[in-house]
Amino acid sequence: MDPRRDEFDGALWHKSTYSGSNSGCVERGVLGSGRQAVRDTKDRGAGAMVFEADAWREFVEAVRRGAL
Repeated sequence: MDPRRDEFDGALWHKSTYSGSNSGCVERGVLGSGRQAVRDTKDRGAGAMVFEADAWREFVEAVRRGAL
């Protein structure tokens, strides 16, 4: 499903705690629809990758298990 522009209105963005002081940072956004988005902090206008809530949860669990 493609994100609609209005889906980003009011999104809550959080910078990764693994981001350093250099320009290699990413942000995760919680969209009003419950979906999750990831964007590059140095090029926010380029858009974002959007994930369904279940897919995001599975990704995070896989990272925590060390599967990725």
